[in-house]
Amino acid sequence: MSQQYDCCVYLGDELAAYGFGNDHPFGPQRHHVFKQAFYQQALQEKVAVLQPQSVDQNILELFHTHDYVEQVKQQSKFGIGYLDQGDTPAFIGMYEAASTVAGSVCDAIDRIIKKEYKRAFIPIAGLHHARRHIAAGFCVFNDCGIAIEYLRAQHDIRRIAYVDIDAHHGDGVFYSFEDDPDVIFVDLHEDGRFLYPGTGSESETGLGTAKGSKLNIPMAPHASDAAFMHAFEQAEQFLMAQGADFILLQCGADSIQGDPITTLSYSEKAHAYATQRLYKLANEMCEGRLLAMGGGGYNHDNIAKTWTAVVNEMA
Repeated sequence: MSQQYDCCVYLGDELAAYGFGNDHPFGPQRHHVFKQAFYQQALQEKVAVLQPQSVDQNILELFHTHDYVEQVKQQSKFGIGYLDQGDTPAFIGMYEAASTVAGSVCDAIDRIIKKEYKRAFIPIAGLHHARRHIAAGFCVFNDCGIAIEYLRAQHDIRRIAYVDIDAHHGDGVFYSFEDDPDVIFVDLHEDGRFLYPGTGSESETGLGTAKGSKLNIPMAPHASDAAFMHAFEQAEQFLMAQGADFILLQCGADSIQGDPITTLSYSEKAHAYATQRLYKLANEMCEGRLLAMGGGGYNHDNIAKTWTAVVNEMA
């Protein structure tokens, strides 16, 4: 199979288990609506479909503190209380579900590095708000941060580009690597003056030796595809100037028009465009290595059409 396809996609109930119940915006249906659209469009004929994978605690602790991981394990047993100040409720089986998100990301990295595939997509992933010591914004373990640390620890890949087009600023990634000059950070998000988490101003470009390695592009509420594509040209030029050995894409569908908790007005064409451009950049810079993670998105129609558009471009 690995010879037949350049791209793989992870699907399975173990990934769908990451969610906060049917009444919560981040519920299990997000996986199911993508999966349904994926098969309706016969994308399984263009990409390999892989089973989700879990990961050991020591891998989680490449990014997260030991005490925090232990806290998640304990609260996962009974599903009581919150992991943060009130956004991220505990649920029974949370530790296993969040470990599967991170494990699938790490498995995809292994396969890309081993040249089984050039590209991979994981729909339930891109949990970019969690910090090293605490959950935030529906994110228990930050698989994006874990991916960066895993690339370094397991594969000795140091220079990594992280590109985030979710409506929300990827603050958990940004602040965890703000002083790291080898994490090239690019984030196009709804202006933080109007949307959670309120961060990601243009002036935030990195600290110390990392100054200039981060690019935050706040987008005005109701920004269109044209505005996105114009801004993405700047992002591309920045990435080309910086260079990287691996590209991570967080492609949250909450920046598509009609999302219930954001006000950006892109269509799925914006995400297809970004994927297409990063595909080309990856081929030029880093042997095609591109890993995309679904991220946010709380309108089910938007999830279905946006993530399938991303997979179409990757395939």
